Amino acid sequence: MHDDDVLAAVRALVPALRERAGEAETQRRLPGATVEELADAAFFRLLQPRAYGGLATDPGVFYAAVHEIAKACGSTGWAAAVLGVHPWFVAQLDPRAQQDVWGADGSARICSAHAPTGEVTAVDGGFRLSGRWHFSAGCDHAHWALLGGLVTDDGGRPLDMRTFLVPCSDYRVDDVWDTVGLRGSGSNDILVEDAFVPAHRTLGYGPVTTLRCPGHELHHEPLYRLPYAAVFTTAVATAMVGIAEGAYEDHLAEARGSVRASRTASPPPTTPGARRAAEDPFAQVRLARAAGEIDAARLQLGRNMTDLYAVACRGAEIPTELRARTRRDQALAGERARTAVDLLMENAGRGPLRSGHDVLQRAWRDLQTGRGQAANDVERALVHFARDALGMDVHDPMV
Repeated sequence: MHDDDVLAAVRALVPALRERAGEAETQRRLPGATVEELADAAFFRLLQPRAYGGLATDPGVFYAAVHEIAKACGSTGWAAAVLGVHPWFVAQLDPRAQQDVWGADGSARICSAHAPTGEVTAVDGGFRLSGRWHFSAGCDHAHWALLGGLVTDDGGRPLDMRTFLVPCSDYRVDDVWDTVGLRGSGSNDILVEDAFVPAHRTLGYGPVTTLRCPGHELHHEPLYRLPYAAVFTTAVATAMVGIAEGAYEDHLAEARGSVRASRTASPPPTTPGARRAAEDPFAQVRLARAAGEIDAARLQLGRNMTDLYAVACRGAEIPTELRARTRRDQALAGERARTAVDLLMENAGRGPLRSGHDVLQRAWRDLQTGRGQAANDVERALVHFARDALGMDVHDPMV
């Protein structure tokens, strides 16, 4: 299957994804049919290495697919973005770890929980993990998990931040995800009880940051020479922008036929005290501003990934300035998405506050919840960008 075929197949799923948005929210996880349809469309293979049946595509195709999915259902877009990114990360691991994941099943899916909330103990041949890891989107549909952890010395001082690849047979999912927004993403907790992780299934923060990972011995496509922080954060930001655009399109269609109270212009003679919302100049301004915020976010995200991929295709080192700009624009994209939907909520009046006004209300709740993801910490991203521009030391694991 070619890249364009995957994108066309994903777009063909949009009506069904939109129809199941309420089901996902009620179940607090992605419907099984949705995951299977995305798998059949080869969505999860877009960033998977060709050596294991993937497409190793231009990342722009992956983000375009995420955008379409998120427009239809925010929770599905968020979880699909996260699950879809992880084949890229596994491709960075030791070739033995990749064989563990895909050797017997090229369709294996991988979730993650990168915050180092569990306990890690170094032992002969690897590490032992125990504890609880939070907010693992789509984990009910995954076969493996990437878990973050701190490796410490005998005195408890941190030595290294690592990611550990754990099979689903060594953990269980705790159904605790019951939130205001992104309810259908199924971002439950992962519980591990004294699981052994061999050394080849781990990867330290240093190789990921310097783009010198063991998986590069196996895969030579430029896709795998991109910074993980940029690949991952752009995925969640793209989902947020897709959510906003889906809400915008739905609101625009509704506004063309709706009527609202107005004191600023002459109402239609048959409807005292009211006018069509589309004719309200203040509503028009909010609509235009919302569209501008969405376009700005999407254009900047696209520009940055295009520039990053071009550098990788040349085999050149990615400049720190480009990394910092990517981080800045990724965080701002989420903020712009929220701003756009806030404007649409103002435009819609009291309607979205009622249950049953699902699309705009759900988008607003989803974006407020998405703000809590560490990648969407706007202030931290802007400080990093400013410090980099000023030639100061910066410390941001998202870059």
